[in-house]
Amino acid sequence: MIAGVIAVVLLLAVAAYACAGGTDYGAGFWDLTAGGAERGKRPRWLIDHAMAPVWEVNNVWLIFVLVIMWTGFPLFFQQVFTAMWLPLALAGVGIVLRGAGFALRKAARRLAGRRLYGAVFAVSSLVTPFFFGAAAGGVASGRVTEATRASTDAWANPTSVLFGLLAVATSALLGAVFLAADARRFDAPDLTDYFRRRALGALAAVAVLAVITLVVTHGDAPHVWHGLTHGVGLVFVVLAALGTPATAWLLFRSSGAWSRATAVGVVGSAVIAWGMAQRPYLVPTSLTVAEGAGAETTLRWLGLVTLVAVVLILPAVVLLYRLDTRGELEPLTDADLRRPAGGER
Repeated sequence: MIAGVIAVVLLLAVAAYACAGGTDYGAGFWDLTAGGAERGKRPRWLIDHAMAPVWEVNNVWLIFVLVIMWTGFPLFFQQVFTAMWLPLALAGVGIVLRGAGFALRKAARRLAGRRLYGAVFAVSSLVTPFFFGAAAGGVASGRVTEATRASTDAWANPTSVLFGLLAVATSALLGAVFLAADARRFDAPDLTDYFRRRALGALAAVAVLAVITLVVTHGDAPHVWHGLTHGVGLVFVVLAALGTPATAWLLFRSSGAWSRATAVGVVGSAVIAWGMAQRPYLVPTSLTVAEGAGAETTLRWLGLVTLVAVVLILPAVVLLYRLDTRGELEPLTDADLRRPAGGER
């Protein structure tokens, strides 16, 4: 019983990281595709100001995921990191370089330095979600067993590649939706339209990739496919499917109100659908939740510590997100967006 509760907490933490961290990775994706220094100046200024207050706190969810994995499900942790050490290491390097690039490009005085650090930030924002998604695809397709050793087959397979592409596409969707909302708040109508168009394109890409993934898992990950098309997994698939046109409709509206909530709902529902589809397995069809769980005493203490952490940390994180989305942390005007990069603030 307690192992099942901890597994649900782990799934919710993964969903939280996919939504919160994915928004930042998506902003980096649009930074990468913004164009040259002059054409991409205004989008990049908005990205810098929108990310600055929250980009570090979003990694709290990743730390939460890792702690629950190695404490609550040590055998699962061992198998995943043995078979997937390369993509996970690349994702970890991407996180470090991404943070360094984002921080240093604002401090760099020379144009060449700003371009170098900006490229590191943007490329890492693409690489990191892809490799996290690829590792998740290896788990979903049942390729992470006790006998599995590190090999490209564990993460370079059809399900892994599609999970990786979906991670990039959903991050791009979240980033564009949130940036469009920030542009409206800062009264920058050109950037509102700019990111709204990109959000609609990313939403279409997510829908297409989701359908392709569902088809591919039929043969490559049959247990997950069955879970996605039956029971609780199907319920969350339907919720994600319903959230897709709702998000598109809200993006077309001039106010765009609630588009962030529906976009987060789409991504969160998709992640939870995957987790529910794997039941009762951590790794289909070789490692169940009960088999991969640690000692019951450890799980009880982990549950208690998790409850305390939620009580202490969650309200602060929610307050931070609320203040940020309401523009109460760092005011930005359209005049600020028009300043040349590297100029005085």
